[in-house]
Amino acid sequence: MPGAISGVTVEIRETSDDLLLTYIVSGANNLVLPDWSATRRSDGLWKATCFELFLKPVEGDAYFELNFSPSTEWAAYQFDRYREGMRDLPLVIPPQIDRGADGAEYVIEVDFDLTSFADDAFSMGLSAVIEETNGTKSYWALVHPPGKPDFHHSDCFALKLAAAGIL
Repeated sequence: MPGAISGVTVEIRETSDDLLLTYIVSGANNLVLPDWSATRRSDGLWKATCFELFLKPVEGDAYFELNFSPSTEWAAYQFDRYREGMRDLPLVIPPQIDRGADGAEYVIEVDFDLTSFADDAFSMGLSAVIEETNGTKSYWALVHPPGKPDFHHSDCFALKLAAAGIL
C-alpha cells in the first residue's frame, strides 16, 4: 500500500520507430531515487524504484520486459512464455533515459527505440515499483491480476500497440 504516493501516470508519444515514455509519480517528495550512474545495462533494477515496459506480440507466448531506473540504468529481457526462458534481450539502440529533478512529479523520460522488434502489433504493459523513504514499496500497473502484484501476468498487458500506432 503506498504511503505518500498518490498515483503514477505515463505519457506515451510514438513515432514510426520509437516510443517516448514519461513516467510521472504524484506525491514524489518521499521517493527513494537511486544515485545517478552511467547509462548501462544492469540487472535487479526492480528491487528499488523502477519503471517498466512489457511488450507481447499478439501471436505466441513470448514477451519482452524492459526496466528503466532513475539512475539511467536499464535492462531488457526476453521470455519464451510466462516467466520461463528468461534471457537478455539484445537491443540495436539502448534506451535513452533522462531523470527529472529530485522532488518533482516527473521522474524519468525514456526514449525507447523499437527497431529491435518486428514491425508487428503488441499488447503492452506499463508498470512501476515505487520505494518511499519510510521503506514502503508500492506496485503500480495499468491493470493488476487478482492476488499479489505480478507484472508478467497477461492481465497487465492492457494496451494495444499496432504497427500503425497505439490503439
